[in-house]
Amino acid sequence: MHAKDLPSFKDIPPVPGMPQGTAWGLFDKNGKRDNCGTLNLLTTENTLEASKEIKFGKSVALNWSQDRIHEPGFGREVPKHTIRDLAPIGFKAYDDVISINTQSGSQWDGFRHWAHQATSLYYNNLAHSEISSPRPGTPCKNGIEAWTTRGGIVGRAVLIDYVAYAQRHNISYSPVTRHEISVETIEEIAKEQGVVFKEADILIVRSGFVKWYEEANAEERIRGAKNAHEFVGVKSGEETVEWIWNQHFSAVACDTVGFECWPPEANSEWVLHDWLLALFGCPIGELWNLEELANVCAEQNRYSFFFTSAPLNFPGGVASPPNAVAIF
Repeated sequence: MHAKDLPSFKDIPPVPGMPQGTAWGLFDKNGKRDNCGTLNLLTTENTLEASKEIKFGKSVALNWSQDRIHEPGFGREVPKHTIRDLAPIGFKAYDDVISINTQSGSQWDGFRHWAHQATSLYYNNLAHSEISSPRPGTPCKNGIEAWTTRGGIVGRAVLIDYVAYAQRHNISYSPVTRHEISVETIEEIAKEQGVVFKEADILIVRSGFVKWYEEANAEERIRGAKNAHEFVGVKSGEETVEWIWNQHFSAVACDTVGFECWPPEANSEWVLHDWLLALFGCPIGELWNLEELANVCAEQNRYSFFFTSAPLNFPGGVASPPNAVAIF
């Protein structure tokens, strides 16, 4: 699907009982329910065009170490890694068993992760109970595997480096406070960096959380990452929701805990998790390590690049490590 085939935010056909702008059904095809949302904008033509971003072959992996956050917030578990020696069964070899909460490190939030809170409905009208107690014989809906079986997430991505922008403009802030990054600021950064957004871009915002975490001591990490639950991020609101849809990004991602400034304002109708994941079907990447990426972009004075991501092919998955790579 191409962006030209989509209505503007204000012209999205109404969905009964849901907020105006709910994009359910727009990506359904030939009577088949869609599970990929805005990833449908990543076409073969788009991939070929994005491949022109590869100029000299430098690649940068964007996954943070899966166990880097030693004390995750929101009651989430730390990864567990067990190495099994196969010598007792006659082989000089090892297996390993890894148990993770996919929300505790670098991740894609899938469409089973977050509902529209007012209605408890997930992307494309999936009820909360259908995830924990699916009806026998019904196909899996909104599972993370749909993103991989479609061919993964491949296209052009752009980095918006708010950390560098703040340094240039003498803006002082802590990444573990409610510091908001507005649409106006994102557009200013894009202009300073020479970025022109294109349809189906993956928008990646560096806001400084990973940098802060790597420089903080153990006590500061626990206080900021586990206990405080306040984080830098993109400012939520009607303007942001409309802008993201009308730009026709295929996905968004960041180096902070929630992409949007957290926590949302009380009683807000414009929480980005509600809109992006549940109402648009737009993936959100969180806790990505963008430090080397920012350095390469600055060295090359180029903030767009070829991007690939292969989420876990795990039926019914709620989220996944991104396994993301930027290629210059």
